[in-house]
Amino acid sequence: MTDGSLASYGWDEVWAARLAELPDGLVPGRVVRHDGSGLLVSSADGVVAVPLGPRLDPEPVVGDWVALDRDHPVAVLPRRSLLRRRAAIGEGQQSLAANIDVVLLVCGVDRPVKAGRIQRSATLARDAGAEPVVVLTKAALTDDPEALIRTVTEAQPGIDVLVVSVKEGRGLDELRARVEGRTVTLLGESGAGKSSIVNALLGREAASTGRVRTGDAKGRHTTTTRELHVLPGGGVLVDTPGIRAVGLLDDVEAVTETFADVDEVADGCRFTDCRHEGEPGCQVAEALADGRLTEARMAGWRGLRDEAEAAAFRASPQEQKRREKGSTRHSRDASRRKRR
Repeated sequence: MTDGSLASYGWDEVWAARLAELPDGLVPGRVVRHDGSGLLVSSADGVVAVPLGPRLDPEPVVGDWVALDRDHPVAVLPRRSLLRRRAAIGEGQQSLAANIDVVLLVCGVDRPVKAGRIQRSATLARDAGAEPVVVLTKAALTDDPEALIRTVTEAQPGIDVLVVSVKEGRGLDELRARVEGRTVTLLGESGAGKSSIVNALLGREAASTGRVRTGDAKGRHTTTTRELHVLPGGGVLVDTPGIRAVGLLDDVEAVTETFADVDEVADGCRFTDCRHEGEPGCQVAEALADGRLTEARMAGWRGLRDEAEAAAFRASPQEQKRREKGSTRHSRDASRRKRR
C-alpha cells in the first residue's frame, strides 16, 4: 500500500492498478514541477527533487504520475488526459499539463470577452478530455454581469459560466465546490486574474499578482513556470503562465464537441460529407436562415474546423501523399487539355 499522503495529490485505485502492471519495487510520485534537468515529485516521502536521467517516453510534464526506482523516474504511468497546444514555433506540440479534469477559462471583464478565444480554449480542454468552465473575473467592474453571461453562452452554448470577484469574495464558494477533489488548471491571457484566482483557491499567496496597463488591460506574465498545488478542500491545481496564442492540434472531434449545436443541425443534412457551403439539402443553411444558428457561430466553427483539419493533414504523411498524387494527376490532365 502507498502512503495515504499521496491521496491528497489524486492517487487512487486506478493509478495503483496501472503501477501494478510495472515491475515490482517501483513507487509512485506525481510531478509537481519540471525544472529542465530534473523534477520535483510528490512521493510517500514528501516532495523530493529527482533527476530525469535517461529520456522517458513520453517526457513527463506537471501533473503526470511517474514510477520511481530509488528516486529515479523510470516510467510515466498512462495518462488520463493531456492538455496540449500547437507549438508557438514550428509544427510540433507543447504539452501544458497532464491528467487534468477541469480547465478554467479565465476572462477579465476589464477587457473585451472574446468569443473566439473562449471557443479555442474550450476546444483545447475537450481535446484533453477535460471539462471547460468559463470564469469571468473582476466582476466588481461591471454593472450587468448577466449580460456578460449571455454573451458567453450565446457564443458557446452549453458551457458553464461562473462570475467571480476575488476582492469582494463573490462567487468563490461556487468555484471551490466546482474544483473540489479534482485536478484543475487555468487558461487565460496575462492580467485576466488567474493569479488572484489561484491565491483565492489555495488560501495563500502562492502566485504573484501584477498590475495591468490601463490602456488595454494587458498584464505581465506574473507566473513563469507550471507548478502543482494541493487545494485545501481536496484536489490539486496546476498553475500555468498566461498564454497569448492558443494554437489547435489535429483533433477535429474536439472542434465538433465545442460546436455541438452545429453538429446536431448538420446531422440532418442530405449528404453525410456536406461542408455547409451551399450544398443542396443543407440543414445548416436553413438554421442560418431561421435564426437557430448565427453567422458568427458558423464563422467560428469554420475557422477552427479548417485549422484542425490542416493540422491533421500536416500530421499525416499518407494524406499528404494522397493529395500530392491528386494534384499531380490534375496538372497532367490540364496539360493534356491544353495540347489538344
